[in-house]
Amino acid sequence: MPRPVLVLRALGLGDALTAVPALRGLRRLYAGRPLLLAGRQPVSSWLWGLGLVDEVVPTDGLSGPPPGRSLGRHTAVNLHGRGPESHLLLQASTPDHLLAFDCAAAGHHSPSRWGLDEHEVDRWCRLVGDAGGSCSREDLRLSVQAAPDEAVVVHPGAASVARQWPPHRWTKVIRGLREDGQHVVLTGSEVELCGLLARETGAEDLAGRLSLEELAGRVAAAAVLLSGDTGVAHLATAVGTRSVTLFGPTPPLWWGPAIDPDRHTVMYHGGSPGDPHADQPDPALLRITVPEVLRAARDQVLRGTRQPST
Repeated sequence: MPRPVLVLRALGLGDALTAVPALRGLRRLYAGRPLLLAGRQPVSSWLWGLGLVDEVVPTDGLSGPPPGRSLGRHTAVNLHGRGPESHLLLQASTPDHLLAFDCAAAGHHSPSRWGLDEHEVDRWCRLVGDAGGSCSREDLRLSVQAAPDEAVVVHPGAASVARQWPPHRWTKVIRGLREDGQHVVLTGSEVELCGLLARETGAEDLAGRLSLEELAGRVAAAAVLLSGDTGVAHLATAVGTRSVTLFGPTPPLWWGPAIDPDRHTVMYHGGSPGDPHADQPDPALLRITVPEVLRAARDQVLRGTRQPST
């Protein structure tokens, strides 16, 4: 029985999607060995359903028991962070080998060093590449089958307050799109916020009603996705749906769309990175105006419907 390869990425949707190229690189590097993902639900099971991993070890953050405790001999890969906590969690199961960034605090020595000014996709591809694997940004692409419905999906929420564009601005953008005749669909877990926007604009409200698989299908079917810097933006990148993404406090050079730049409009008016844990919207995010978001959305809609010249 081939020894399994256990990969730790116990984070949210966007984090999981930016690690897809590295997962594919690990599949190539350890061909013939079972690839197990220690990660959060439901995203880990969704990735399993897409064939990216062979098995899921449900792992919610770093506070639980070591995910490799019952595996016996195995290789562990840390795609979760720089350590030391994530390294120590994997080391607790005494893997035969740990593939991870160098971390003196965890007693792990590696030629791969953590880089601060690096895109998240490139960081993990570099780690896999240093071990002899092969992966790139092109490995981000996912095949999600969905019949086009040409809706404009607006995902107005974000996990942190620092990344939340003001609701009254979303209201104005949605009203503008509705006046253009667009069918606007609201998604996300922020049921109260989306309910408010739906009442004020007449947009269709699906907040809190979609499974991850259903959300992926709606995004894949959409004409354009509008959102802040959150997991669903990475979903649009993966499935090739046009998008407009509002950034702040984190710069798009670290977390922005890594492929198909013509399909994705990035809005960012920042200089140095802000505080992602702030209790108010980031100043760079607030510098993004309603008119420019509407222009960007209309432009992406037009690009998607414009017939190629002959």
